[in-house]
Amino acid sequence: MSDAPFIHPTSIVDDGVVIGPGSKVWHFCHVSRGARIGADCVLGQNCYLGEDVVLGDRCKLQNNVSVYTRVTLEEGVFCGPSCVFTNDPTPRALFPKGRAAWEPTLCRRGASIGANATIVCGVTLGEHCLIGAGAVVTADVPAFALMLGVPARRRGWVCACGSRLDPPPRSDGDGVATCPDCERRYRLRDSILECLDPILPKD
Repeated sequence: MSDAPFIHPTSIVDDGVVIGPGSKVWHFCHVSRGARIGADCVLGQNCYLGEDVVLGDRCKLQNNVSVYTRVTLEEGVFCGPSCVFTNDPTPRALFPKGRAAWEPTLCRRGASIGANATIVCGVTLGEHCLIGAGAVVTADVPAFALMLGVPARRRGWVCACGSRLDPPPRSDGDGVATCPDCERRYRLRDSILECLDPILPKD
């Protein structure tokens, strides 16, 4: 059974925040009012969560990650050191639009974002996708896609466990790709990659 959440004394947690059992908030973090953190999450040093941000269970934020208002992380999302989210597509210091104009960003279950990557607001990252270090994501990302570059482009497919599917599944839908590490099987149809085996979180 999970323990009570841990909050380092140097961190600030505003009123109205909900933190699930077993979660850890480390040095110099700020969690704004209305934010909800699931069970067994980890916030590394100097992380920031904006108002009403939602983190699902088992999310991991490495050092210096800011998750701004209107960004949602589902279960098991990994954010590498100093990766960047945005919520205003056309920001101006002199002409602030207010939160009504901010665009939402959704990171689906199991997505991973590499160090120093930038996620431009208004996109959805598909389940178990892998965003490479330093990539700039400007459009929706399919499930299990490997995204690299500026702007980010799909450069392959990855398993839920993180291993690259090589050779990749065939686009005609008849071929099945098998992960070289965990042996989960995948089929590609109409540019959608489907896992044919159960995907369960590690206990």
